[in-house]
Amino acid sequence: MTTSTASGTRRGPGLPAVLGAGLLLATVAAALALVPFDVLPGARPVVDVLRDFTPAQVAREEAFHRALRPPAYASLVLAAATALLLGLTPAGARVVRAVARPVGGGWVAQVLLGTLALGAVGRLVVLPLDARSEQVLRAYGLSTQRWPDWLLDVLKSLLVTAGMSAVLLLAVVALARRAPRTWWAWGAAAVALLVVLGSYVYPVLVEPVFHSFRPLPAGELRDDLLRLAAGDGVPVQDVLVADASRRTTSLNAYVSGFGSTRRIVLYDTLLASATPAEVRLVVAHELGHAQEDDVLLGTLLGALGAAGAVCLLGAVLARPGLLRRSGADGPGDPRVVALLLALAAGGTLLATPAVDLVSRRIEARADLHSLRLTGDVATFVASEQRLAVRNLSDLDPGPLVRALSATHPSPPERIALARAYAQQEAAR
Repeated sequence: MTTSTASGTRRGPGLPAVLGAGLLLATVAAALALVPFDVLPGARPVVDVLRDFTPAQVAREEAFHRALRPPAYASLVLAAATALLLGLTPAGARVVRAVARPVGGGWVAQVLLGTLALGAVGRLVVLPLDARSEQVLRAYGLSTQRWPDWLLDVLKSLLVTAGMSAVLLLAVVALARRAPRTWWAWGAAAVALLVVLGSYVYPVLVEPVFHSFRPLPAGELRDDLLRLAAGDGVPVQDVLVADASRRTTSLNAYVSGFGSTRRIVLYDTLLASATPAEVRLVVAHELGHAQEDDVLLGTLLGALGAAGAVCLLGAVLARPGLLRRSGADGPGDPRVVALLLALAAGGTLLATPAVDLVSRRIEARADLHSLRLTGDVATFVASEQRLAVRNLSDLDPGPLVRALSATHPSPPERIALARAYAQQEAAR
């Protein structure tokens, strides 16, 4: 059955639902095929928190997370509730129309300004809870920011997130207006392409908004790290240092981008306190990500999943009742922005446990790469102990924490993997 609307012709959910489900199943299949869910076959790592951390260290970490989690989880729930309230009632549609009215009220303005306004509403609602989380970080010595700097970062984050969302939503709404029957198919392709493009340009367009970068100074450490990369067969033009100490005392490093935008970044806090051997291990871990093209893998999985989500969105928006409740006439009506943001928030929350599971396995593979490249198990164990204590890492995350926020194995799990690797090597 076909139904006419002000935005065009809307068909039943059959084909988009089938293609969407197929693409999501393909994403799962690709993850199962490409992600190592058993990074060290034959090994049985034994996790023992109290072997490597004192009761006092465990107690401090648990106290920190008892203070941090209530505002953090409350913020998560409140943000989701706000998105649903704005998206599943006419309230969001009214906001979208109102903010665009002073500039003529065109559909492009409604999408762009509406996305920004809805993002601002969502952020303002949770701002007191986020400020409470910042207070906890300061109380435990993990944040070095002043309140004006923290608020500036909140504003930057809002603008970056809203800007990227607006580009995606503008593409979806434009396609729905131009191709009312097949917009979801074109939208799936467009969103997948934008995910890949966004991941590629993220290091050069977004990261500099939050950090300043400089090359690792010339010297023995830089030469050693570049030799390590060359010996690993990973082309690295340079290793960059981020001015993370402006915000945090945490020690960290990461790899981002792919192809010509790939970069390995070390926090200046890491360089200030870690030994050269520890820095070498950290870089070896990041080289593991680079050698396996983990950023590209995550990007392609994300693009495939996003394409599937847009197809399912086509099926969902074929239901006139949902659109009526949101105050929009159809997917080509710019007032649909609030509903799209609500559905995206819900979908992201549902996908988080699977995404985190994949991330933990990829991080474990990079740990193993670091051990094989350096052969320095003792420093790896000592470094994980020190980093965990310094960063107040969760030493024994429960199921809910794993599902919602554990993107890395816990430090005791990483140490157990290192010892299992050493035992396998000794038995050879």
